[in-house]
Amino acid sequence: MAVETTPELRLERDGGLAVLVLDNPARLNALTSTMWAAIPRLVGEAEADASVRVIVLKGAGGKAFSAGADISEFDSARTGDAAKTYDALNHAAFEALLGAGKPTLAMIEGFCLGGGLGIAACCDLRIANDAATFAIPAAKLGLGYHPRWVRTLLTLAPPASVKELLFTGRRFNASEALAMGLVNRVHSSDVLDREMRALAETIAANAPMTIRAAKAAIDALTLKPETADIARLEALVKACFDSADYAEGRRAFADKRKPQFKGK
Repeated sequence: MAVETTPELRLERDGGLAVLVLDNPARLNALTSTMWAAIPRLVGEAEADASVRVIVLKGAGGKAFSAGADISEFDSARTGDAAKTYDALNHAAFEALLGAGKPTLAMIEGFCLGGGLGIAACCDLRIANDAATFAIPAAKLGLGYHPRWVRTLLTLAPPASVKELLFTGRRFNASEALAMGLVNRVHSSDVLDREMRALAETIAANAPMTIRAAKAAIDALTLKPETADIARLEALVKACFDSADYAEGRRAFADKRKPQFKGK
C-alpha cells in the first residue's frame, strides 16, 4: 500500500555541518509555502548552534535540488492579496540565507529551477553534479521576477547571462551554468556527496571568525555597496586579530600541526 508523505524541510546535524534537506521528492522537491516558512527558522537554529561551522542545502531523492515553488499553490497563493503574503515568505527565506553569518553551501543534483535556483543563488557556494539543470521559467508563466533576486543573480553571473536566463526561460546544463558562474564546481554524480563533504569540512576546519569577517565584507560590498557599514566590517577584522584563534593559528604554524579553532 502506498504511503502518503508530507513535504518538509528538515535539519540534520553531521559533525560541524548542518544539512537542510528539501524533502518533497514526489514533486522534485518543489517548495510549498510551509517549506518556505521553515527556512528562516531552521537557518536560525543552525546559526545558534555553536557546533555548526557550515550550513549545507540539498534535495532529497537524488533527482532534484528543487524544481522551484510548488506550482499547485499558484492559483491560491500567487494571485491577488495572497501574492503579497507568499512573496513575504519568499523574501524571508532568501534573506535568512543571505544574512547567515556562517558559510552556506548548496549541493545541487538534477533540477535546480525557479525558486530552487533562487535559494541556491543565496548560498555562498554551489557545487553541482553533471546531470544538473538550471532555469528560471518566469517568462514562460507570466511571473515577474523581483529585482532583489535579480541583484543576487548578478553577483554570480554577468548581466548578459542573467538576461539570457530570464528572457528565454530555457534550461541550461551544468557546463553552461559553470561557464556563466552560477556554480563553483561540477562533479560526476558518484562523487558529488564526497566532494561536498570535503569542501565543507575544509571550510569547517578553518577559523570561523576569519570566514565570518570575509563573508560579511564580500556580501556587503557586492549586494549592498551603497549601504556597506565599513566600520562594522573593520571591527570584524580587528576581532580576528584579538582572538584566541589567531594565537592558536600562530602556535600551530610554529609547531607544524593543524590548528584547533574554537571561533573565539
